Amino acid sequence: MKIKTIEFVGSAVSKSQYPDDGLGQIVFSGRSNVGKSSFINSLLLSKNIARVSQTPGKTRLINFFLINKLFYFVDIPGYGYANVSKAEILRFASMIDEYLKNPLIKMAILLLDIRRVPNEDDLLMYEYFKSLNIKLLIVLTKADKLSNNQRVKQVNMIKNKLFKEDVIIPYSTKSRINHDEIWTYLEKAVGLENED
Repeated sequence: MKIKTIEFVGSAVSKSQYPDDGLGQIVFSGRSNVGKSSFINSLLLSKNIARVSQTPGKTRLINFFLINKLFYFVDIPGYGYANVSKAEILRFASMIDEYLKNPLIKMAILLLDIRRVPNEDDLLMYEYFKSLNIKLLIVLTKADKLSNNQRVKQVNMIKNKLFKEDVIIPYSTKSRINHDEIWTYLEKAVGLENED
């Protein structure tokens, strides 16, 4: 897809603050150190649309980015929060729970670190998306950290052990490996297969 316009339209903590234009939404989720902001920026061929922090878990709100005036990328707070109080974790959980019941969500991208075995938090998030019948794409970040052989081995291990039925795509923000393939799934999810 050719990215023509990207507009940050605002942050939300509750339903009343979500965009109300009826456009489809793609939600991005992952552990607080998985590289979610870098991944969003890389997909959009931009350096600073989603805020990248040296401190993992800085996203505290639900952030909406309007792409080509046609659909939204939605960045939700990462899980496995470092240095966050129990009260804050409960607030995040409630805010995310409310948002994920939004009927305008067309797909979720669950980001996992290709070098790690998915942990309990990853599996809980995965099961939650499944329970809500949200279409899911699993992207394994930091693929450039492994050799081709290691990458294939990790993808097979993660798929065979946990996610047999799902599409799993390795990705690197440096090389942008599989960038176009991911966009093919996103375009289909929001009904734009025939767009440039």
